[in-house]
Amino acid sequence: MNACIVDASVVAAAFFREDVSAGARRLLSSGCELHAPDLVYAEVANVIWKRQNRREIDDAEARELLSDVLRLPLRITPGDSLAEAALTLAMRADRSVYDCLYLALAVQRKSVMVTGDKRLVNALAETPLKKHVAWIGQIR
Repeated sequence: MNACIVDASVVAAAFFREDVSAGARRLLSSGCELHAPDLVYAEVANVIWKRQNRREIDDAEARELLSDVLRLPLRITPGDSLAEAALTLAMRADRSVYDCLYLALAVQRKSVMVTGDKRLVNALAETPLKKHVAWIGQIR
């Protein structure tokens, strides 16, 4: 995979212990050209906040994690350039506009969106969009 779109679930999994953490870390350090809409930062910051709020990490760890996320070599695409396509995809696929921002970027770049969201992958499995989405647990 030369270039791929990574969603917030993949980025978060690389920093927190989850079933797909090893795959997420492998992908983020693979040298693959990583792309994401600008929404990725807000979504990952929210995951960090939730973990801090549940006392899984302290305030200093939360700030350090966000700093690490902001240093990832992500090629960011502004959400406003994807919003129309994302809305169209959301209405067609009955998925959230948030998910479809990543999907719209994958379609635009003729690439694959890698996600930790199995439900999203399963929901698109029988659609023409399936070629643009892959579950991180299947990436080697």
